[in-house]
Amino acid sequence: MNETSATDIRPLVLVEGLRKSFGSHEVLKGIDLSVQRGEIVAIIGPSGSGKSTLLRCVNQLETHTAGTVTVAGVTIGPDSASHDRELQKLRRNVGMVFQSFNLFPHLNVLRNVSIAQQRVLGRSQAEADERSMQLLTRVGLADKAKQYPARCSGGQQQRIAIARALALDPQIMLFDEPTSALDPELGLEVLAVMRELAEGGMTMIVVTHEMHFAEDVSNRVLIMADGEIIEQGPSREVMQKPQTERARQFLSAVRDR
Repeated sequence: MNETSATDIRPLVLVEGLRKSFGSHEVLKGIDLSVQRGEIVAIIGPSGSGKSTLLRCVNQLETHTAGTVTVAGVTIGPDSASHDRELQKLRRNVGMVFQSFNLFPHLNVLRNVSIAQQRVLGRSQAEADERSMQLLTRVGLADKAKQYPARCSGGQQQRIAIARALALDPQIMLFDEPTSALDPELGLEVLAVMRELAEGGMTMIVVTHEMHFAEDVSNRVLIMADGEIIEQGPSREVMQKPQTERARQFLSAVRDR
């Protein structure tokens, strides 16, 4: 087997025995997860189950208590938090989109997407702006390039945030309930962009309360509760025929709203 083939079959993300505690409260209780290149994994479950904490541990916005996180061949253990070079290499491969948009209000849309490219990737302003316009066109917002975030709707701001994350050429995108702060109509704009990314082969881990997205777009669904993965498998199989009583309770509750 040649080196390229070996790289292709190795998981892009590998989480092993991941634990995270805040004081005496254990939020993650030994999570194991692997994600292949091009795979879309949806994580669902009740509030407080550890979904967002898991995402934040993957890109090390939260340092974990035990276990390891490996992204694109870079492994971080609980004693690696001070290894800045390894952290930078790991985060360089990960783009993240949060519930809140976190755009710079004093910069126009184009600069919001370009500035990190210049600072992190060393691109010139002309190179960064060219890439930014490509991505703004991709998310349907090229006409907003000179506007400021306050002049854009919530759905538009979230699409700008997606373009900004993509601008750093990550190998994987993490989404933490990206539509939860939006009304349903604006949320559909964001979901459409995420569907396009999925169809284009982007590796994605998506914490979501959008059950249709989880069932129809993702390859695999994980259901979390009380800091553990209680069920996982092919998306439609898990969503339509859950095997555990806790998973059945959760899916029944969210579908009966």
